[in-house]
Amino acid sequence: MWKNALRKAGSIAGWHIHDRYEATIIQEISGHLSRELNSRFSRHDYEKLVAMDSQADKMMELLDMKSDDVRFVGIHGMGGVGKTTLAEIIYDRVSSNWGFEGSGFISCVREKSATARDLASLQKELLSTIMQEEIPIWDHHEGIRMIKKILQNKKVFIVLDDVDSDEQLTALAGDRKWFGPGSRVIITSRDIHPLRTHDVKDIHKVEQLETAEALQLFSLSAFKKTHPIEDYKDLSMGFVNYAQGLPLALKVLGSFLNEREIDAWKSEKDKLKAIPDPKIMDVLQISFDGLQKLQKDLFLDLACLFQKSLLSYEMLESCGYYRIDIDVLIEKSLISKSKYGWCPYLSMHDLLKELGQEIVRRECPDESGKRSRLFCWEDLYQVLKNDTVS
Repeated sequence: MWKNALRKAGSIAGWHIHDRYEATIIQEISGHLSRELNSRFSRHDYEKLVAMDSQADKMMELLDMKSDDVRFVGIHGMGGVGKTTLAEIIYDRVSSNWGFEGSGFISCVREKSATARDLASLQKELLSTIMQEEIPIWDHHEGIRMIKKILQNKKVFIVLDDVDSDEQLTALAGDRKWFGPGSRVIITSRDIHPLRTHDVKDIHKVEQLETAEALQLFSLSAFKKTHPIEDYKDLSMGFVNYAQGLPLALKVLGSFLNEREIDAWKSEKDKLKAIPDPKIMDVLQISFDGLQKLQKDLFLDLACLFQKSLLSYEMLESCGYYRIDIDVLIEKSLISKSKYGWCPYLSMHDLLKELGQEIVRRECPDESGKRSRLFCWEDLYQVLKNDTVS
């Protein structure tokens, strides 16, 4: 084995100096190694990044890499839609290629920042990653001072992934003046409100995949190719329609069904009608858990009681809801505002409806009459027939 390795190494072309300075060659080699080591994707991963090229191009337009100003750019969208994936693609494409003096990808900001001490830990991670050395920070106020002092004259590229509060942004990227000319900060969030309050003007919304793109992504996970096997075409389309263009659902379901017989596919399709996939629901529920009590009630009512309706603000306000809570659900990507003809209306992704219904089912799995809402006709009939409402 070692002989083969040496033979292979001997056949690799070297770096020729010719008439150039050694320092120039060393810089080229170190840049090449940096790009290889910092790459967050393998080629196999890139094959799965369906429909991301056009989204990445739009992000590059917003970043405007040739400009010397400091730019904050947001990536917004519902859970599981591909915000982190898009940010990783841009990080991989940009961080080593535009003369940045340092870069850092800080993931899971929401999850890591429950307390002030956690914020200090994130600040330490940010500075240590950019400077490539351990920088101790014990207090988040001290961390703010250190970030400003160390980075204000450096051109840096930063990604803050999964942000959900203005406090996190204030601690990690409080102002454009903290960073040197040409710096870029990308912020991903399910909630557009922190982006707006932090004066992030350039925001890219990640939309669900179109049917053809969704089928391709599902097929890559289920069959390791860009199209389904002939005998599985109809079943594949059934799962694609169920996912409604959400990459998370397409990947989870496709990976689960990979290498399984057709009977198992049919069984999973039937099972999903009764029991949603927990991996998908867990990711989507993060947004629900961050709501206030009245907002949770509104979400559950929309998911359970208004399933087929085109809803307007006025209709919901007439039912006793507050416009501000409707706006919060829109900001957190739990409902969307569109137009039907000339009339604006509100709608909800089918998987979010499933989430709401599953949350209500969990209130009392065995007795539907003890749940806060009845949304299934069979349950409603049995409860009324047997007078089991409690």
